[in-house]
Amino acid sequence: MGIAHAFVILGTVTHQLQRSIRPMGIPETITELLEPVVATLDVEILDVEWNGNSLRLVVDRLWAEGEVADKTNGITTSQLQEVNRLISPILDQHDPIPGRYTLEVSSPGIERKLTKPDHFSRAVGEEVVIKMLPGETPRRIRGPLVAFDSDAERLTIDAIEVDGIDRAQTESVVLDLASVQKARTSFNWGPTPKKGGHVKKAGGAKKGGRTPKDTSTAAVPTTESKTE
Repeated sequence: MGIAHAFVILGTVTHQLQRSIRPMGIPETITELLEPVVATLDVEILDVEWNGNSLRLVVDRLWAEGEVADKTNGITTSQLQEVNRLISPILDQHDPIPGRYTLEVSSPGIERKLTKPDHFSRAVGEEVVIKMLPGETPRRIRGPLVAFDSDAERLTIDAIEVDGIDRAQTESVVLDLASVQKARTSFNWGPTPKKGGHVKKAGGAKKGGRTPKDTSTAAVPTTESKTE
């Protein structure tokens, strides 16, 4: 199985007006503003992150009902560029964030957040990590997502790790989606090499050459978007 790559589009947005953010918060405000816009490109917003000077949108193409998510046919770099070109003037016009900040549009990569019922339906069969709301027991569960009931909004996991403790045998755990705080798919990177051990590299560069790099993020040229 090939390694999926997360593509990133960067840009800078400057706003003249200094409007206040609505009580719902910046990520929720941005999602509400841009979700119907990117849908016109058959794209959906998976996550919005704001750190004070950088706005990051994680997007993916819309998948048809019953279609199995496949990393080989996910969102493309050209689609990310289209999203960036479409939303930059909208952010300038509506000005949901005061001041100057960096806009980043990227694909989910290998591990992706699960924030909507459809995301859980598509993730059935994959390993997931679930963090429950405070007060729920257990609090953290990892294991294959074996089923998702979209009507009752319940998910069933064959837990292999519960609250940081590996299980000798898998344990079937049924969780209410309303009690989930965070969820994401989990990629098994394999065992960690022992300290001081030697790991043989495949396809090493010849003497005097450059060792090829395997990266999970591919950057594209930066674009500028400014409101005069």
